[in-house]
Amino acid sequence: FGIAYGQGAFGLAETLNIPRGEATAIIKNYFEKFKNVKTYIEETIKSAHEKNYVETLFGRRRYLPELQNKSPMIKKFGERAAINAPIQGTASDIVKLAMIKLNQSVKSTMILQVHDELLFEGEENQLMSELSQIKAIMEEVVTLKVPLKVNYSIGNNWDEAH
Repeated sequence: FGIAYGQGAFGLAETLNIPRGEATAIIKNYFEKFKNVKTYIEETIKSAHEKNYVETLFGRRRYLPELQNKSPMIKKFGERAAINAPIQGTASDIVKLAMIKLNQSVKSTMILQVHDELLFEGEENQLMSELSQIKAIMEEVVTLKVPLKVNYSIGNNWDEAH
């Protein structure tokens, strides 16, 4: 995922504790296999420089003043943020849409959101009866080219559920 979010050979080498040349080869092979990822990155960075912002699929904007900075390090940070924000921001938008619909549709109490996870609390019978509805709402709240898939787990606390 680091490569898809703009991680370079230096960062990948540090993360994997491998020589920089090997990291460069991994990145080259990755982009040869996933050409559309490279296109997405290049087009997103170009558009971000032109507009000074990027958008989620739902139109929420992230402004990127870092792209105007004279420091190459800060500018590169802005470019990585430009790559990341539409992906992570869209995921955030989707989970929030699901939360709204779930709040209107199920009786179990939603108590916490952690990234793309939602935690519910309630009587076991109630949760079990609503589980398929919760899963369906989360998977169908938006329609994308790639279907959304939801996994679930149950436990007496968050640790047990994981």
